[in-house]
Amino acid sequence: MKSNPGAFSWQNRLRLLLAVMILVAGSGCAMVTVKQVANTDYLTTKRADVLTTGKLSAASQETLSVVGLDESQCAKDVVACRHTLLETDGISAEQRMSAMSELWVRTALALSPKPKHADTEPMSDAAVDAWLEAARYAYAYLFFSGRAPSDRAFEDRQTQVRDYYNYAAEQTASVVFRRARASALEGQDYNAPVAGERWTITSDFDRLSMPSVPTRLVSAATISFVGLRSTYRRDGFGAELVVVMDPPKLTMPLPQADAPVDGTQPGRTDEVPQYSEMSSINATALLRFKGNSLQEVLQTSQVLLDVYSPEATEHVDLHGEQVPLAGNFTAAYGLWLAQSGFARQSLRTLFGMSEGINEPHIYLMQPWDPDRRIIFMLHGLGSSPEAWVNVANEIMGESDLRREYQVWQVYYPTNAPIALNRYEIARAFDATLKHFDPNGQTRASEDMVFIGHSMGGVLARLLVSSSGEQLWDGLLARYELKGERLQRVQARLGPLLHFDPQPNVERAIFIAAPHKGTDIAGNRIGRLIGRLVRLPLTILGKFEDVFLTLQQAEPQHEGSEKLRVPNSIDNLKSSDPFVKAAASLPIEPGLKYHSIIAHRKPEVPLLQSDDGLVPYWSSHLDGALSEKVVISGHSVQETPQAVLEIRRILREDVDEVGARP
Repeated sequence: MKSNPGAFSWQNRLRLLLAVMILVAGSGCAMVTVKQVANTDYLTTKRADVLTTGKLSAASQETLSVVGLDESQCAKDVVACRHTLLETDGISAEQRMSAMSELWVRTALALSPKPKHADTEPMSDAAVDAWLEAARYAYAYLFFSGRAPSDRAFEDRQTQVRDYYNYAAEQTASVVFRRARASALEGQDYNAPVAGERWTITSDFDRLSMPSVPTRLVSAATISFVGLRSTYRRDGFGAELVVVMDPPKLTMPLPQADAPVDGTQPGRTDEVPQYSEMSSINATALLRFKGNSLQEVLQTSQVLLDVYSPEATEHVDLHGEQVPLAGNFTAAYGLWLAQSGFARQSLRTLFGMSEGINEPHIYLMQPWDPDRRIIFMLHGLGSSPEAWVNVANEIMGESDLRREYQVWQVYYPTNAPIALNRYEIARAFDATLKHFDPNGQTRASEDMVFIGHSMGGVLARLLVSSSGEQLWDGLLARYELKGERLQRVQARLGPLLHFDPQPNVERAIFIAAPHKGTDIAGNRIGRLIGRLVRLPLTILGKFEDVFLTLQQAEPQHEGSEKLRVPNSIDNLKSSDPFVKAAASLPIEPGLKYHSIIAHRKPEVPLLQSDDGLVPYWSSHLDGALSEKVVISGHSVQETPQAVLEIRRILREDVDEVGARP
């Protein structure tokens, strides 16, 4: 019988293939193949973790794989998983501590209230315990796992573990804050230790300037703002927070018909403060675990919650390491503005309605710092500190400027006569500075910078000018004042019309300022608005009676109208006697000043141009060190070009005056 060569060949091949498969299976060798991964997928996989995706990071999964575990096993029995991870040899302390921190974060997330319920649902002791464990292992990884944080500066894993620590510190701080606030409201020490089942947390809020018991603690990472172009922050160690307090009351009811001329209500004894620090404060919270070795840190139950001002502290010393402190420099400012109600209140003030303000109030945009020079900002007509929203944020956001300056802003009643506002603003500013620096010996009291927009620019110019007798002589030239009437007017109005430049002002920036008035204030629309502007007795205050005396005086020239108390719109008319006299007052010799002017229609020649409200000829000042013209409407101070110019001027100022030691 003849064999079939084709069949024999097929059978031999089959036998050979089976033999090879048996040999490979018995050899224990793994089969490795290549799989193409897109760059974006690689980066996503490499950097994703439990905080961003809800799943463990690739680094933690690899560590679990080394000890014979996987993520699904740990999800079913996390206690056994953590025990195996701690007891199994063969992995480094860095791998062990970082994976343990992430496992505790996953546990803490599962135990914590969802974000939308965080304000109403108290966090359980089990959740607090989990967050503290997550922070403890992250802390151990960062400072006691073999290498210094600076040695891992460019490693993604350190960034992930730092985020676990920061987030755990944020969650813990919110719990400690609530309990500390409850204790403080009962008269106990705000820094009293908070004891749990396993932990004792001692807090230290003393580095923050808190004039009252805070009402809320807000995570800076959970809020964003419409109307702010940029959010400025510093990467580093710690939870970025905002401590919120009740704002001061700036309004008083309109006076009753029988109220005294000083504007007070019968039986009322309350007073409106002249100044306040911003009611929202940036803060950064750290958790320090007691111990000087890995073993001590892993066994301690004593935790310190330290809260810092990120403006005042850039680095902290931790176990021999200089660690950059995280900080958010926009959150508190944005939150304060969003809750201020300035937009509505400033218009009510302009038209003399209730719930307006009656006198200037100085706001400190950060806690007082004796080593930072003061930038003083004055807003314009019908406006408020909101006019400086991006200017102030951009100054406080630039690290070099933030080290040198602190920002003060004035909020004043823009319906009042300019002379009265100049007088009251100067008094409020001096009183504020006197409060914080009674002897005038700090760096903050020297080389100040004044910045004014629109009518605030006119006020800023008057604050750095000398009146001489020019304004007073102008008043006497217009009205018949003799004898007792002259003495009374001189005693009361003399301080408003006689003034010297504010001391220690080194530079000024005038923005879209109608130094010589504007024709628009006298046209039909301006006259209509002027008629709507009211001056309640609370605005005129202690000067109300002398203004009435002036109204009774006879004009010096036949045909002239009797005096009526001018409002701010009247003072901005180019024909107004006060603004005409004020425009020629000499600026303090040696003062460095700059102009920023808006040019609404670029096709119009500059000398004939305006910004919709203020003409170029009124904004221009001879002798200015620089004059920046920006294509913009009247609110030019908020444009990027104007902000960049302000920052340029301030950096130039730092170079000339010298940086802080």
